Amino acid sequence: MSNIKFYALGGLGENGKNMFCLETEEQIFIMDAGLKYPSLELFGVDSIIPDFTYLEENSKKVKGLFLSHGHEDHIGAVPRLLKQINVPIYASYFTLALLKDSMEDQGLVIDDYTFHKVSIDETLKFKDVKVDFYSTTHSIPESLGMAFHTVDGTFVYSPDFNFDQNVSKVYQTSFKKLSQIANNKILCLLTESLGAERVGYSHSSEGLDYALNQAFYSAESRIIVSAFSTDLVRIQKIIDISLEYNRSIAIIGRKTQRSVDIAVNLGYLKIPEEKLVNLKFIDDKNKNELKDSVVLVTGDRHEPFYMLQRMVKKLDRLIHIDKEDTVILMTPPIPGTEKIAARTLDILYRFDANVIKISKDILPPAHASSEDLKLLINMLDPEFVVPVIGEYRHQYALRDLAVQLGYDEVNVPILNNGQVLEFKDGKLVSQNKNISSGDVLVDGILDGDLNDVVLRDRELLSQDGVMLIVANVDARKRKVLNEPEIVSRGFVYMKENEELIKSVQEIFYSVSEKIFKNKYVDWRVYKDNVKDGISKFLYKETKRRPIIIPVIIDTQL
Repeated sequence: MSNIKFYALGGLGENGKNMFCLETEEQIFIMDAGLKYPSLELFGVDSIIPDFTYLEENSKKVKGLFLSHGHEDHIGAVPRLLKQINVPIYASYFTLALLKDSMEDQGLVIDDYTFHKVSIDETLKFKDVKVDFYSTTHSIPESLGMAFHTVDGTFVYSPDFNFDQNVSKVYQTSFKKLSQIANNKILCLLTESLGAERVGYSHSSEGLDYALNQAFYSAESRIIVSAFSTDLVRIQKIIDISLEYNRSIAIIGRKTQRSVDIAVNLGYLKIPEEKLVNLKFIDDKNKNELKDSVVLVTGDRHEPFYMLQRMVKKLDRLIHIDKEDTVILMTPPIPGTEKIAARTLDILYRFDANVIKISKDILPPAHASSEDLKLLINMLDPEFVVPVIGEYRHQYALRDLAVQLGYDEVNVPILNNGQVLEFKDGKLVSQNKNISSGDVLVDGILDGDLNDVVLRDRELLSQDGVMLIVANVDARKRKVLNEPEIVSRGFVYMKENEELIKSVQEIFYSVSEKIFKNKYVDWRVYKDNVKDGISKFLYKETKRRPIIIPVIIDTQL
């Protein structure tokens, strides 16, 4: 009797953190390991990645990590996963190049890990499972879909894709290979759902081409274009149009510069060397005005917006935006960046910048729309369709599309992270079991997860500030040697609250007097009592709870 399980450690009911697993009796195959970016209430958190606990506990069964493409919502968690499980990695050449760059940036030694470059012309064999790949159309080169052929049928993983026909060869879908895969019995299609609510096919770039040509034709001076670093298709489009108008090109953005370098070296971005400009820092002799140039301002999420704000305020070291410049915004807000995007527009308009905002409606979608999804489902004719890579409303919309095509709702299960879809002998027997899953909050390159205590402290710091109490004491003589120094940051202005500060000092003296009556001074209890006494007093007086930090120094030590 065969037993096959599918589950997600991330990517269901959310945008990002994509990580999916197919498990047989003896083997686990991991599809992608991405991150997602935090919302504003997660103070100081850089990214959120899946919880790998289940995979660590079953590491001997893990046969490989299969990567679909090089966007961070699909590969961003790989370095952290590799620190916990040294697993072979299978991906296209370009995806591997981006991954290795990220791994080195996080201090991993590349030679310690195993990488396999895959192509659509090969089939990988793992005992009773075979794996095929097919190329997909997305905003980054060498994107792949994959098919896992099991004894009970094929599981097709179809991540970020569309069926736009007006793309260059390196972005085209391999319909021939997809048709070959469709000749098998497709038990389950695991397909993205982010664009399921969008009616029609994912359109091509004709509207964008027209808008950009109009902007370039009208521009009389320097052109500054914002773009997300992950969208190499749009970056190439800006480069191509710049060349048509005989403009030189400068690219700003540390991470993008590295991605662009990799893409150029591998031949996926075409930029004539003589047209590239290396900007120098602005000083009295150099202003980087470059009237006939195009400056690409690139980065992830909020980075293009921050850079534009610095440029228009003349705080940037490379570019100062003037009224003569044309600023083209090709960075529509994504979840978590709405406020900074609106703020950036306000600042640009306040400084009278000539702004051309490219509507999201004419930007070619990178994800499958409703008709693309219907076409894929009809091509593969799977028994089950499982919506992945999307929030719940996207998963729900994809189920509606499948129902329109004649599927029963029971054959289009909407799952949560950790929920197990279990098949026995090719029959769905359960979707009620769960494995451990969750969010791991990452701060910088720290290996540990941020816990609730740290986040609560950061929230308090953002709302009520901090108060520091510094005092010298003599534990032997049982006395405070100097008047405690009170430091307030983000709580109250010291000079206007002298009575409050004096009361805090008196509480410190009172607590110290009680502690000194004991035979021995317990420093932990001493500090806890100081924090507790001052915190209760401040809340009573101000209805605020700043973080209290006592620094008590024993001069006899």
